[in-house]
Order: sequence, then C-alpha cells, then structure tokens
Amino acid sequence: MYYSMCVYNLSDCCSCCKRLRSLKRGTPVSKETIRWKRSFGLYTIVHLALFSMVLVANALPPVIRVGAIFTEDEREGSVESAFKYAIYRINKEKILLPNTQLVYDIEYVPRDDSFRTTKKVCRQLEAGVQAIFGPSDPSLASHVQSICEAFDIPHIEARIDLEVSVKEFSINLYPSQNIMNLAYRDLMMYLNWTKVAIIYEEDYGLFKQQDLIHSSAEMRTEMYIRQANPETYRQVLRAIRQKEIYKIIVDTNPTNIKKFFRSILQLQMNDHRYHYMFTTFDLETYDLEDFRYNSVNITAFRLVDVGSKRYQDIIDQMQKLQHSGLDLINGVPYIQTESALMFDSVYAFAHGLKQLDSSHTLTFKNLSCNSDRVWSDGLSLYNYINSAAVDGLTGKVNFIEGRRNKFKIDILKLKQEVIQKVGFWQPDVGVNISDPTAFYDSNIANITLIVMTREERPYVMVKEDANITGNARFEGFCIDLLKAIAQQVGFQYKIELVPDNMYGVYIPETNSWNGIVQELMERRADLAVASMTINYARESVIDFTKPFMNLGIGILFKVPTSQPTRLFSFMNPLAIEIWLYVLAAYILVSFALFVMARFSPYEWKNPHPCYRDTDIVENQFSISNSFWFITGTFLRQGSGLNPKLHYPLADFRSCTNQVFLIYESARYRNLVLYSIWVHSSIHVYLDSSTTIANGVGTIEARLHHGL
Repeated sequence: MYYSMCVYNLSDCCSCCKRLRSLKRGTPVSKETIRWKRSFGLYTIVHLALFSMVLVANALPPVIRVGAIFTEDEREGSVESAFKYAIYRINKEKILLPNTQLVYDIEYVPRDDSFRTTKKVCRQLEAGVQAIFGPSDPSLASHVQSICEAFDIPHIEARIDLEVSVKEFSINLYPSQNIMNLAYRDLMMYLNWTKVAIIYEEDYGLFKQQDLIHSSAEMRTEMYIRQANPETYRQVLRAIRQKEIYKIIVDTNPTNIKKFFRSILQLQMNDHRYHYMFTTFDLETYDLEDFRYNSVNITAFRLVDVGSKRYQDIIDQMQKLQHSGLDLINGVPYIQTESALMFDSVYAFAHGLKQLDSSHTLTFKNLSCNSDRVWSDGLSLYNYINSAAVDGLTGKVNFIEGRRNKFKIDILKLKQEVIQKVGFWQPDVGVNISDPTAFYDSNIANITLIVMTREERPYVMVKEDANITGNARFEGFCIDLLKAIAQQVGFQYKIELVPDNMYGVYIPETNSWNGIVQELMERRADLAVASMTINYARESVIDFTKPFMNLGIGILFKVPTSQPTRLFSFMNPLAIEIWLYVLAAYILVSFALFVMARFSPYEWKNPHPCYRDTDIVENQFSISNSFWFITGTFLRQGSGLNPKLHYPLADFRSCTNQVFLIYESARYRNLVLYSIWVHSSIHVYLDSSTTIANGVGTIEARLHHGL
C-alpha cells in the first residue's frame, strides 16, 4: 500500500526534500523538473494525510493484556471456556479491534483465600493487564474491586452483587437484585398469590429478597420465610405443608437443587396444588423427569436469549471446539447463564476499546501494588465501557453507573411434560404472558372437583324440573361463571349444595366453622362458588379470589330542618317538666339549707371578734346567701360561703354537689345527642357481594346465616 511505503521508506522522502531545497531561486528549471515538482507536492500531501491516518489507526497498542481470576473449582470449566472463546472470537473476526490482539492472563485462587487473591492481582498489575475479570466468589470479588479502584483499573464482573451503592471502576453484567425482585413481585401479582413461603439457603439469601418481603403488605400477601440447607430441606418443606402453603419461592444454591427435588418427591409435594418458583436462571439444565407427569407447577426465569440469531451462531461455532463448555438439554447444546454473562462481558470490554480507539490514544505502564501510581487512562476506558451497547447472548447490554439497567428475561413454565417459554418480563413493561393457559395444566382435565354452593337468587337457583340431574339442575350467575372458568382452565366439576344452607359463621363455643367454610376447611369440597361476602375472619382460614361484584347497601335518614336560634334554646335537650323539677328542687334545697343553718349552733358567730363578751351573733346563711350558695353549687362555681366541716351541714352540701353533678352529666349528654340529631344525618352502609332482593326480610336472613 502507498501509505506503508511512505512510512517504511522515510529516507527516500527526506532525500526528495533535500533535492527540493537544493534548487535556488532564479535557477532555470526544465519542464521535467517542474512536472516532477508538482507531482511530488501532491504526493507529499497524500502521504502526510495517510500518515496521520496511520497514527490514528494505531491509537490502541497492538497487544492488550487482560487478566482473569477464577477459583480452583472453576478451572477448565464452562465459564473459563466462554472467556477464552470470546477473546479468540474477537481476535479472529477483527471487526471490533482490527489492529489489536487481546491476550489473557488467567490466575486460579482458592475460595475464601483473600490473601493469595491479592498477591495474584498484584502480579497481574505488574504484568501490565488493562482490565480484570472475575472472580465469582463474593468475598474475593470485593478485594479485587478495591485494588482495581485504587489503581484505576476497570473491574468487570458477572455475579450477584447485593450492594446498592455505586462502585467506582466496576462493571457488572448480572441483573441488579432490586430489579429482579420487581420481576418476582410482578409475577406473583399476576398469579394472584396471597400466601407464599420463601425458602432461602445462603446467609445473604434473605437480604436478596428483602425488597420482595417489604412489598408483601402492598400486595396483601402473607409470607412464611425459612432458611434451609440440604440437611433441613425435608423439615422445612414438612412445616410448609402443615401450614397448607402451596406457593413456594425457592432461592437455594444451584448445586443443591437436585437434593431439593428429592425432598419434594419424598414428601409427595408434587401435585397440581403446588407451585414452585425458582430463582436460578438455569432451571432447564436440570432433570425434571420426575415432575413431568403429575401436573406440578414449576416456574423460573431465563436470561439467555436462546431464540436470537447470535446465540445460534455462537453455539454452532463453539460446538466445533474440543472443550466448548456447553451443556446438553435433550440432546440440544445450551450455554449456561454464568458462561453467557462472561462471554458478553468480554465483548462489552471490546466495544469500550473500540469507542476509545476512535477518539483517544491508549497508553499504559506497568503498575505495582507497592506504589501509589495509578493508570491515567483507566477512567477513560471505564467510561467508554460504561457507555457501550452490546447485543449479547443475554440480550441487550446497557449500563448505568456500571450496573445493568435494561434487559429482558424469559418466563419459563413446566408445561406438557417439557419446560417452555410462556412470556417475558422487562423493567419498563412488566409481565407479558404470551400463553395464559400455561398456568392451567391440561392434565387436570381428568380431575373432578367438588364445588360447594348455596341457593340464592339470582346467583344460584335450582330448577324445578325433577327429571334433570347433575350439574344441569343449577342455573344462575355463579353457575355461568363456573362454566366459563372450567372451560378456560380445563377441569370437570360436580356441584353440591351445602347441607346446613349456611355460608359460614365462626362458632366461638366449639371453636369451629359451619356452612361452606367448614366444607372447604375439612376438604369435603375443593372450591366454592356463591354470593359470599369476603371478610377478615373468613380470609384467615380460606382463600378468596377477587370479588366479581361490589355493592354498597345504604340506610339513609333525612336530615331534619334546622330550627331558628332562640334565647332559651339551651333548654331544648330537656323537657319542660324536667326544668320545673329542677327549679322546685333549687328552691326547696335553698330553704332547707337556710333552716338547717338556723338550727345549727356552729353557723352562728360573733361578727366582732374583738368584743368577746357581747351577746350579738349572726348567721352567714341568710335567705339570700342560701340561694346564692345553691346557685354556685349548681353551676359548679365557688360562692364564697362554706359550711363548717365535719358537721351535718357540710354533709348536706356534699350530697347536694353529687346530685347536681349527676344532673350536669345527664344534661351535657342530652345536649350532645341533640346537637348530633339536629346538625347531621346518620348513614349506615352494608357492603356485600350481593343485592337485596326481597327487602328487609332478606337482610335479616342473611345476617342470621352469615353474609
């Protein structure tokens, strides 16, 4: 190529320049020399432009070294194979990095050995790695991330990270646990789960589901949470069965799922009533042969986009390798989620390098853990990786502050003896079910359910024709609703009337229920369809669907017309006879006090204490003072007069106070009731799922039998 000749033969270009400088002004020049001079000028401009292109094209070094940390149990495993194959594919295709080769530097460390891991990472920094991948162990990953953050080296991960805080120089392709909890919540709400058990295994498993636990009140879901391990699987499942919980979220270590399956089979918790939701992304890689023919419900999520063209192309290419790391599912090759995330992480790194190549020159110097020198271009490379958009094996890969924010996960369901995709979930879309019938197994069509009901028009009515038998004897709104549900779900049913003709009322004396509720609790009926009111007591013992009808029955009273305010309106709470009795009592008590004070020697005293020998004495309870004293007592105020203590007159005063206190209490009570009666109306509402068809008699009957 022309630009390569110019680069590699710089001496020829310099000799030409010397020849041009040797030409003096005024020296006659031949036509050939002028033609050569013009052609050389054009030749120089073109070669300078091409030379600048070469400098830009060589912004990245010809070799970029990347480090990877794997645990000893991952040596030569599927994750390492995916990492090596991604680098091999990038180098071979030369689409992302046409002039750069990626070289990997792999180190193996024991789990929970942070000291040896730190030594390995420092050795890789000294070797000149420009990014570090892994490890998958959470405790080791935190040490590696802190070292990378200290030296400005991008750290790329594909593991569960429960920390919500932003980490500098960290890129994680695993979906955020907060977003995954939204997926679990949305699917639970779609399936209308009201009573759920959560089984977690790892010590941090409960923290993984804490957002889901906190949202249980919003979803009105009762949750039963238990920690388990392979030794206690049966014990925990037995407790869940005793509590009659049939919806179970399983958050266990994927390596122990086979043992969990064995415990389910041993306890025979594998019929159509149970629904298990597994948090692992690779459920279809396990053998579900024992669950295919008993109608058990198993649901999970899948992150790998197995239907994409890129996935099929990569699978076809990896099959040609000797150590591909692929799993076989019913003879079909499959790449696990952790391996797919590692593959996508390498491509995200390559896309970041490509974007950096077009606008930045990458320089690198070997670092040392004994020095505080950092990589000057590490932040630029991290920002380019963070802004990369990759179409990977796990779908679209986008980042915000190093966390994956937009992705799509498939919803899987064990259906028709195989596990199939029945929909998908996205953060901005929610649950999108493409096959609603997937959650109603067709094998249940061979089961006949006993449906309990109670006759009440117009919901359940019995036909008068004596020749009709079976389910044809019944008609009404609830019967039509039952037919539609049975047709959609696919099951047979037999309708029976409740023997005692009751909906269900709790009996405290016997600590039991009657009616339809009792039939359901004692499993003499599988379900009930009736115009039955939902209340807290019934919800504590049986499950309800969403109500098909909400009605409010109101008993209204007319608001009385307000009366004009008068001077003596305060007398309205009591009748006129009461006020006359009060006046008579007031006069009688006042005169009684006056007479008793006259007869009591203790109420007479000398008005002039300085003249002790005088015969002049006076009584403070005159006729006016007696009325004034009773007035003060009546109004609960002081009057300035007090009888002598511990004497009959003082006892009389105490009795008077009590009498008038009772009177005042009665007066204020009547006053409050009168104010409510005058200024407001009374509204009484009876909420039920049925209408009042036959007037008050129907209300009384339903209250007797339980609405």
